[in-house]
Amino acid sequence: MKIKRKIEIAVISDVHLGTYGCHAKQLLTYLNSISPRKLILNGDIIDIWQFNKRYFPKSHMRVIKKIMDMAADGVEIIYITGNHDEMLRKFSDTSIGNISIVDKIVLDLDGKKAWFFHGDVFDVSIQNAKWLAKLGGYGYDLLILLNRFINWWLERLGKERYSLSKRIKNSVKGAIKYINDFEQVATDLAIENEYDYVICGHIHQPKMLIKENKYGQTTYLNSGDWVENFTALEYQFKRWKIYNYNHDKLRAFYADEDVKDMEVKDLIAAITIVNQKKSS
Repeated sequence: MKIKRKIEIAVISDVHLGTYGCHAKQLLTYLNSISPRKLILNGDIIDIWQFNKRYFPKSHMRVIKKIMDMAADGVEIIYITGNHDEMLRKFSDTSIGNISIVDKIVLDLDGKKAWFFHGDVFDVSIQNAKWLAKLGGYGYDLLILLNRFINWWLERLGKERYSLSKRIKNSVKGAIKYINDFEQVATDLAIENEYDYVICGHIHQPKMLIKENKYGQTTYLNSGDWVENFTALEYQFKRWKIYNYNHDKLRAFYADEDVKDMEVKDLIAAITIVNQKKSS
């Protein structure tokens, strides 16, 4: 019998379901390995910007089914909207069963205030030139496709995988400055509002650090993504940690056996039809 790790809160973001860059199977492995009280989906879970009905593999559908099953089993699901799934902002502050949709949320964690939001509110390119940001998104998706082809060859040659997009971002001064500015703005606002933690996604850079200014300090956390880094945030025993799938040597949990051979139409039915046993 597989024993799942009990976690008070798990946070994932930037999954980008519906794009070639999404690593849904790895995410399923992670979700099958944990038993959280709360699962916070911190934006860009479904990539509605680049959604293409010709590309939505069964593994992507299984992620949605897994989240729905977790909700049916009593896990509180908090879906925080991001820029790639901004259409869901029309439904902000609504709840269906154990699933709620919000734009941001503040939680009390053992006497400390934690501020959760996606982070695109700080992105000037998103706010002032959305078409340019979307164009950049398509270019990023093409880069991921090229990267997959390169990694396919590297694996055939028995060599280590390589991330082109991560290498580019880490070497471009403008990208580094943007990340630093993003963290500075987020933490300054958190300190101003007396939040002990500020938890974001959006920039695909997993991180945990203490930031301070003359008015106080806060802990900045970023959940990273499931395109390049395969990371999540976990809160347990009054502590935060960054989970990294690539550093998890066990990887003992795999995609659910009961959905492995299901057809897409059956997966859709499983998602949209309430399971009578779980609702009774």
